[in-house]
Amino acid sequence: MALIDFILNLAGLLLWLNWRSVRFDPLGRRTPATLIGTLRRAEPRRLRRWHLLAALGGLLLLRAVLYWQIGAGVGWAAGKLNLGIIELSFRSDSFGRILLFSIFSFGLTLGVLYLWLLLLSILAGPEPLPFHRLVRMPLGGIDRWARWSKLLLPLMVMSVFWWLASWLLAWLQVIPPPVSPAHRIEESLVIGLGSYLTWKYLAGALLALHLLNSYIYFGKHQFWSYVNAEAQTLLSPLRAVPLRAGKVDFAPVVGIVLVFLAAELAGSGLVSLYGKLPF
Repeated sequence: MALIDFILNLAGLLLWLNWRSVRFDPLGRRTPATLIGTLRRAEPRRLRRWHLLAALGGLLLLRAVLYWQIGAGVGWAAGKLNLGIIELSFRSDSFGRILLFSIFSFGLTLGVLYLWLLLLSILAGPEPLPFHRLVRMPLGGIDRWARWSKLLLPLMVMSVFWWLASWLLAWLQVIPPPVSPAHRIEESLVIGLGSYLTWKYLAGALLALHLLNSYIYFGKHQFWSYVNAEAQTLLSPLRAVPLRAGKVDFAPVVGIVLVFLAAELAGSGLVSLYGKLPF
């Protein structure tokens, strides 16, 4: 069931990204009358943006019905969401709870995608490469924000989201109810800080691809130029450290180790801090 849920989340992401990108289609916009004769689709476009959102909503609803109907039969008692700091469990024998799981599961996948896009935006230089347009399209105007504001955005958004969601989750007994308003805020801040831990996977992948491309020539595709530029920004704090021996550069390897080590230490610290909050 976890694999099915993952595949359906990917399908939902495709619907979301198509919804975000439809407005960038030059042939999908209203065409001036003077250009109708020179620029026209071969067939009229029937797909509208709201169709994609409706399909996404239908997907989340239908899979909740599927989980509700067959969950107990296949021994799937509850849907689980791992937030890094805590794990949420939604009983599959309650349609309301499993519907909430379906929505939250997709929301978590969408949130990870946007966190990764945000990291790519933060690492991009003042004049990003053309490949960066694939990052700018879903991010929209956020891509043009100052770097410090983009760094604070995950903490602010996730903290506010968890503060709001905790009321519903506590009412459904998915999480223990906070003992005080201050405790709810503290809990939200810890969960918000935990959102940064997802960056380790993308950072590690960028450095690994950069290391691979350093020794294997894959051509002059824009993708590799973009990966190398992003990885170089990640490695910029290590420039003063002599990590090259002859033609061998150990900086990407050291960078990968440091990224995962820092994430592991930070994750352990946040789990410990969350566990010490009063319940």
